Amino acid sequence: MPCTGLCVTPVSGEDRRRVYAGSMEHFLRGCRAALQKKDGDDFHVVLGNEACDLDSMVSAIALAYFLSKTSSSKNLVHIPVLNIPREDFPLRTECGFFLRENGISEELLTFRDEVDLTELYDAGQLSLSLVDHNVLPRSDSFMEDVVTQVIDHHILERRPSASCPVTLELVGSCTTLVAEKIVQEAPQILDFQLASLLRGTIVLDCVNMAPAAGKVTPKDTEYVAILESKFPDLPPRGSVFDSLQNSKFDVSGLSTDQMLRKDLKALTSRDVSLAVSAIYMHIWTNRKEFLQRDGLERDLQAFCQKYDYNVLVAMAITFTAHNEPIRQIAVYSQQGELRDLVSRALEEARSPPLDLSPSDGDPCHHVTAYRQGNTAASRKKVLPILKELLRSSDSSCCPMQASQEAEDSNGQSGFHERSAGNHFEAAEFPPDDGDYQDEMKGRGYRARFRKQFEDGFEDEKSFPPTPMNSLVEGCPLDRGLPKLTVEAILERISRITVGDSEGNLNTGSQSRVLKK
Repeated sequence: MPCTGLCVTPVSGEDRRRVYAGSMEHFLRGCRAALQKKDGDDFHVVLGNEACDLDSMVSAIALAYFLSKTSSSKNLVHIPVLNIPREDFPLRTECGFFLRENGISEELLTFRDEVDLTELYDAGQLSLSLVDHNVLPRSDSFMEDVVTQVIDHHILERRPSASCPVTLELVGSCTTLVAEKIVQEAPQILDFQLASLLRGTIVLDCVNMAPAAGKVTPKDTEYVAILESKFPDLPPRGSVFDSLQNSKFDVSGLSTDQMLRKDLKALTSRDVSLAVSAIYMHIWTNRKEFLQRDGLERDLQAFCQKYDYNVLVAMAITFTAHNEPIRQIAVYSQQGELRDLVSRALEEARSPPLDLSPSDGDPCHHVTAYRQGNTAASRKKVLPILKELLRSSDSSCCPMQASQEAEDSNGQSGFHERSAGNHFEAAEFPPDDGDYQDEMKGRGYRARFRKQFEDGFEDEKSFPPTPMNSLVEGCPLDRGLPKLTVEAILERISRITVGDSEGNLNTGSQSRVLKK
């Protein structure tokens, strides 16, 4: 019989996974069954933020599991709800990969479109815990009075209340705070599977625990070390981080529709609705790549009709064996005049020049494809070119307005920008824990992810964005390795002090439960 709690049985890692997989699977299956029956039970939903990245997913699953194991109520069902529609889950490629690696299949999960929270709220059967955010979005704000717990690692935006304790600390990963709660209050529920979920998520969020990345805090390091000490056959940090980071950019299992939505920006004016999708594969080569996909013409037409776009710009980036970027652009539209208009704007761009050369032959109908000579021109730099085109081609349009989709509903005609798809926080550092002794491999790793990061992830996070860790401004890697100078350290302390003042928080070594 396997022992419980923090003991380690003398079995291999693969055997350990088989031993422990049943408990979490049983819990998640029970959640789905309870939602189907609704036999007079009350439901306590653990809800992450709408970006639903790995930190949000694992925090929700782990906290709901903890609550179910420690609750004394017989008629209260604790359910982790992933705050996206099920159809969007494949876009979170690293999430699907990591959950599968830890024995959790997609069929066990409950998504936002599979539970009617409004119905449960109106019936008086709903209570909520929030993880990885501390206020509900406007569309869900009617449920604020049933929020009974918050665990988060961002600046406090909600008002303290005696009925809703808030555990908040500016650590690198919200999962760290969930791990702390489990270790301190119910260590007996920890098994290999749960430890692997918690530790792997923290490692990803904290850029493999590299201090130079600016995200890891002493508490993150402490709880990763605790999990590793109790389960020493967890896989090496470096291999976990590497596989998770690689899986973010893996589009091999995605349909054309999913590939186009994974990292998408949309620009709209009075007459034009333009989608700009980042594609992480060759648009065309001598092999079967994007424009050679079976049924692509049908898929492109269906995509534009489904989401009401009349022109699509696909920007592809891949890398050579020496980590040099290769960029390609394809413009698709059923309207030849509109396709020519967009293509000409890109060809004639001067700020910056894209140095486009047409592809050989016609790989697909209604598509104009190019090689992009200026590989430094990422989507971030191409978007202003397209914005200017829409502005100038729609002279009757009111002044340009750029907004996130969540705020893009003022009823005015004009120019708008929307984001869609997945949420990314790209990382570029090689692990520093000894797993990457090969210096050349480390250099290649760093160069590769810097190129991916510079392609536009730094400021084009998908809608809706996860609030950034308040210990940093923007992504921690957007300017390379930070310099550890006295001035930098003082500046960091100043930021934390400002955060304390604004949030009325104590950001010391222990997380604080805020009560009125």
